[in-house]
Formats: sequence, C-alpha cells, structure tokens
Amino acid sequence: MDIERVYKAALYLRLSKDDTDIDGSIKKESNSITSQRDLLKAYIKNHSDIEISGVYIEMKIA
Repeated sequence: MDIERVYKAALYLRLSKDDTDIDGSIKKESNSITSQRDLLKAYIKNHSDIEISGVYIEMKIA
C-alpha cells in the first residue's frame, strides 16, 4: 500500500524597501509581493505533494 506524502509549506513573501509608491508611501500590496505569491503558487500547483498551510508577508521598511 503506497501512501502519498503531502508536505505542508508556508509561503514567505518579503517587501523590498525600494518597493514603495511614487509618493514614497507603502503600497497596500506591491507588485513584488504579488509576483512572489504568483511564482510560489505556480510552483506548488505543479507539485501535488505540497500543500500551502499559510502565507506570511514581511513589509518592514527601514
């Protein structure tokens, strides 16, 4: 009996400090964050043995 192992993965997305709006304010969701999420979800979509268990976004601008 073969049991397929499914791994749980959390997505970690990080906002670049250079990724701000034209006026210098932090965007609600940057293009960078959207792109990172899309790339990771596309990867996981092609790997049936990985399941997303959470999404974490770091938006610390110093």
